[in-house]
Amino acid sequence: MRSTFFLLPLIQAAFATRPFLNEPDTGIEAALGNTPEGELPDLDQIFGLPDFEWAARRYMNDSSYTYYRNGAAGEWSYRNNLEVYGRFRFRPRTLVDITNIESTLSTSILGHNFSAPFYISPCASGGLAHPEAEANFVKAAYKENILYIPSHYATLSFDEIAAAKPSNGSQTIFQQVYLNSNDTQTKEVFDHAKKLGSKAIVFTVDSASDGNRHRANRYGVGSADSDYTYITWDYYKKLQNFTTLPVILKGVQTVEDVRLAVKHGAPAVILSNHGGRQLDGTPSPLEVALEIHQEDPDLFNQIEIYADGGVRYGGDVLKLLALGVKAVGLGRPFMYSNTYGEEGVRRAIQLLKHEIAIDAGNLGVGDLKKIDASYIKWQNNGWFS
Repeated sequence: MRSTFFLLPLIQAAFATRPFLNEPDTGIEAALGNTPEGELPDLDQIFGLPDFEWAARRYMNDSSYTYYRNGAAGEWSYRNNLEVYGRFRFRPRTLVDITNIESTLSTSILGHNFSAPFYISPCASGGLAHPEAEANFVKAAYKENILYIPSHYATLSFDEIAAAKPSNGSQTIFQQVYLNSNDTQTKEVFDHAKKLGSKAIVFTVDSASDGNRHRANRYGVGSADSDYTYITWDYYKKLQNFTTLPVILKGVQTVEDVRLAVKHGAPAVILSNHGGRQLDGTPSPLEVALEIHQEDPDLFNQIEIYADGGVRYGGDVLKLLALGVKAVGLGRPFMYSNTYGEEGVRRAIQLLKHEIAIDAGNLGVGDLKKIDASYIKWQNNGWFS
């Protein structure tokens, strides 16, 4: 017993200092490593979301890829976002009828119905991956019936993104914004978004100052939002009076701020650390969701809570849903999939839908809407700490 106790810190230290892999070793290098730099392998050879990053890293030029990939400082939060899901184990149930699981993937987000509990998160500069830029996200999201949230700093303008939507007005899109102290300009942005059919405003609150992005600065592709910005709860209350659209808060990272969001009448919050791009050392959205579950679980009933950051597999989505998160956002995987254009984005959506369904089936969840925290062992097992 004493020898095991003695070895445990050494084992943990070994895992903490091991080399970090951007993409897991699933044989892709052996199978597709002869693909010439600057070319993409056939789309039907892409079997999971990490494959898209492998392909994009070899296809895109260094500065464009770095703009999507970079994180803050030593990138520990970026790394933690990816690895945190592996710290918690499933508790699979067996002898359960799971044959209808695919029919239970649908969800609603602020009353709007979608085919799956995940969405395309706001990410800037879609044109770095493909000339059609964010139009590919609009079209793919519509055809697959999931939510897309365009970035304020998209390559395409608000109007160009709206023009990519079907003319029948049947697609639901939310608009992400960065704001400053110019109230006249803010009202114009809100009014314009509403006129173009956006159903909600997503206000990013976790970038009050510039991100400390060493990797990005090396290539001259730092943050587009680099000012010190006045963001307070009083300011949020003022914003709510500028529009009749619901104003979602993106970038909430503590249970205390979720409570304050409820107090101030927010319709929803997104747990996010900006993809690990703003402040290194911030918690992953899974850790924030776990904090809420442990300290004030009823918050999941009082407000719609979404989360984004580090999700690459169907199992990652299930762990967030099990805690009470209503919908899960993904950014980088869709940006990388856009190297293939609309069809690449659609394949990424389809792959994730399939993974969620088969992983839920193997977990013994017959109805995704009935997943709860009992399906996961929420004690950190110490690995990858």
